[in-house]
Amino acid sequence: MGAFPDCPEPMKQQLAQLLSTAVATLQADGALPADLSVEIQLERTRDRKHGDFASNLAMMLCKAARSKPRDLAERLLAALPASDIVIRVEIAGPGFINFFLAPSAYHALLQQVLADGEKFGRSDIGAGKSVQVEFVSANPTGPLHVGHGRGAAYGATVADLLEAVGHKVHREYYVNDAGRQMNILAASVYLRYLDLCGETLTFPSNGYKGDYVWDIGASLHRKHGEALRHSTDEVFRDVTADEPQGGDKEAHIDDLIERIRTLLGETHYREVFDLGLNAILENIRRDLEEFGVHYDAWFSERSLTEGGAVERALERLKASGHVYEKNGALWFRSTDFGDEKDRVIVRDNGQTTYFASDIAYHMNKLERGYDRVIDIWGADHHGYVPRVKAALTALGDDADKLDVLLVQFAILYRGGERMQMSTRSGEFVTLRELRHEVGNDAARFFYVLRKCEQHMDFDLDLAKSQSNENPIYYIQYAHARVASVFRQLQDKGFSWNPENGAKHLDRLSESHEDELIVMLSRYPEIVEAAALNHEPHQLAHYLRELANAFHTYYNAHQFLVDDNDLRDARLNLIQATRQVIANGLGLLGVSAPDSM
Repeated sequence: MGAFPDCPEPMKQQLAQLLSTAVATLQADGALPADLSVEIQLERTRDRKHGDFASNLAMMLCKAARSKPRDLAERLLAALPASDIVIRVEIAGPGFINFFLAPSAYHALLQQVLADGEKFGRSDIGAGKSVQVEFVSANPTGPLHVGHGRGAAYGATVADLLEAVGHKVHREYYVNDAGRQMNILAASVYLRYLDLCGETLTFPSNGYKGDYVWDIGASLHRKHGEALRHSTDEVFRDVTADEPQGGDKEAHIDDLIERIRTLLGETHYREVFDLGLNAILENIRRDLEEFGVHYDAWFSERSLTEGGAVERALERLKASGHVYEKNGALWFRSTDFGDEKDRVIVRDNGQTTYFASDIAYHMNKLERGYDRVIDIWGADHHGYVPRVKAALTALGDDADKLDVLLVQFAILYRGGERMQMSTRSGEFVTLRELRHEVGNDAARFFYVLRKCEQHMDFDLDLAKSQSNENPIYYIQYAHARVASVFRQLQDKGFSWNPENGAKHLDRLSESHEDELIVMLSRYPEIVEAAALNHEPHQLAHYLRELANAFHTYYNAHQFLVDDNDLRDARLNLIQATRQVIANGLGLLGVSAPDSM
């Protein structure tokens, strides 16, 4: 067999280049307008009897060419440059252009997989454009639960996919270390401290009740003993009654916060506040690191106020004419941009709102010069998206640079029963517990198995099962099976000569081999589509299909045959399969074990 054609790009891109050249030729001949902008579209055919790829280019350009689609298709075919990867081109139906690829093109791809190794499937289509991906960013008021885990797995995988196709990615966690929820946590910690001091009190219905709050209160008690103790009567004096007592739970917790702040003084209150913040944030960092989720920066909300960014954002909004005062508060006129109502940015007590900080944060992101900014939020933030974009527009920034991807929380089922996930009540399953039960691999894979905006039920029993029904087990088992074949080589007195295998890839004539090779050729396209569409599930499903094609091949044929040429060719094929599985799992944050 002769030398392989050079295959530096995926087949689809090579074919697109052939069509682009044909279009340029017709433009030069005057058959198409010279200033016509053309986007080449190519799709894999559903049935390879009709070719490997099909393009609707003639139908797209027929109006501009003032030609019938089939006639234009004929002219495009005549202008196509010769290519070693194409054996023939046909016109089908109303004017589809169908490409039939040479077997040598697929064989060249196998060799490319083996030569590129871990780099196979990566590209530079992102052209080095900078993208900031901010994800998880859960309030540090409690441990991460299994709902947060989905945002973590999804965000990390989106970032890795974007990087794999040539983007420069900055991963960021926005730490909400200011605001009301953190004050509620601080009050909760202090009340648990008073419990440990022997005070008898009724815990607020709106407080944080998890065991972790007791632990932080115990740390405070170990450090200070009873030096920070105040009596229950002092703490609850003149505080609005709680909801169970016929009062208002929101006013009750707010009054408690102010009372505790006054009793402790700003220095000791800040110590309690920071003790809760840092303890929980350290746990969050640890959980994410152990989950294989890494960040380039942890951005402090507090720094926006202390650094003057919030004030600067407010001044820019005022200058834009979209801010007004009403009842002592400052309002952003977001209805000017299609929002259902205007939004408060400074309360009547002079405190800025969470929204004001968010405006300043997004202003800060764009000031850092990213080409694109991606926020990954829980689906419950759906209504928040237009108002953030409205604020950016009012600031004079380009709101189109911001993409917000919404992730539905995962619902965990154990033994057919739904688990509760309420951080405030303390009754929830943590991400750490999930990882310990099913392992990182199953958790990372299952979290990205569906579109982010789709509802997800996480079936613990399936995730732990060692069966073909468990997709991650099925995929990893394919990788391990290939490794097992190579371990058997020496036992059987054989060796693998990849160079010899490369010379005899034409021996791979079985239908299972053809199917597997075609599956491997799709990998770069899948990575690109998964990255650009922010859809990791495309890669997850592809890997399952690839594993199925391999297992079918494994069950139908022997690899370690006596025929040296056939054996080496088959070993090249399964090693390429092993490499693609490892590469794909790596992008999903999942390991590729050699034995199971």
